[in-house]
Amino acid sequence: MKQTELVLGDLDVFYISYDEPAKEEHWANLMMKFPFAKRVDGVKGFDNAHKECARQSETDRFISIDGDNIVDEKFFDLAITFPEKTDLANSVISWSAKNMINGLVYGNGGIKCWPVDLVLEMETHENAVDDTKKVDFCWDLNYIQMNNIYSEVYNAGSPFQAFRAGYREGVKMSLDEGAKVPVEDFQKRIWPKNYERLLTWCNIGADVENGIWACFGARLGCYDINFNEKYKLENISSFDWFKSYFEEDVLPMFSGGSEKCSKTGVEWDYDKLYDESIRIGDILADKIGMEIADPTAELGRFFKRVYTNPPRVNNPLASEKQTGWDR
Repeated sequence: MKQTELVLGDLDVFYISYDEPAKEEHWANLMMKFPFAKRVDGVKGFDNAHKECARQSETDRFISIDGDNIVDEKFFDLAITFPEKTDLANSVISWSAKNMINGLVYGNGGIKCWPVDLVLEMETHENAVDDTKKVDFCWDLNYIQMNNIYSEVYNAGSPFQAFRAGYREGVKMSLDEGAKVPVEDFQKRIWPKNYERLLTWCNIGADVENGIWACFGARLGCYDINFNEKYKLENISSFDWFKSYFEEDVLPMFSGGSEKCSKTGVEWDYDKLYDESIRIGDILADKIGMEIADPTAELGRFFKRVYTNPPRVNNPLASEKQTGWDR
């Protein structure tokens, strides 16, 4: 069988950052591992940032690494072999990442390899017309999911970053292929693996600094998409909406406490946040039957001690091997 080999070290690598609290540290880490990496910083919008990478790319595919990622340097030694018939020109290659808030391993935040022409032509997130394309890339593009993990996602650098990460997944994991489902069909329509991830986001993470904000965000996102009639699906793709929602509506609810973010200095009342998380969780348990627990640090530590990420079915289309490059 004829095959096509893709040597990752030969492709342009782009580090995409915006407002991540640790973006400079992560950029420095990447440069030590792959000094040829390029950077796209401060471009507003998911679709816009990836299009900027495509415009700058000097190779017909490029690799994207998000600003909250720490990458395993072995990634840049990989070569991937595909059957010749594989439609690489219209496919995104995706690697799973480990989320350091809750230990989940899936494609969220992981490294991607994009065809330049496809990125320039796509209309997603802030540029989408179709509602299902306003939420994420995954419901519009063809993905080739690889089997190994080559990065860790650190998205609890601040209360805002953790809240945004949890809220986005709380909304996304409550959808059926990007579309809202009737509340009465929630348990039937949500893909089981996404439902498990939703439960994890809602319950696990309080053992990490700012992690309780991710749990609260996931619960609030799930609540808003299911019960807030004024909520607009495209909100989760709007950087401006998230910032104003958090600063004007969310954070003031929890003022007056002694909890303080070590990175940003933001202060809040932990007990108020914890109690509101439980209140929303009770609504989700009552209205749509979700298995909601109190989001304690003890629960987070226990889950991470016993949780094993289910193995993926081996990708029959591709194989990975180490090649090495001259550092």
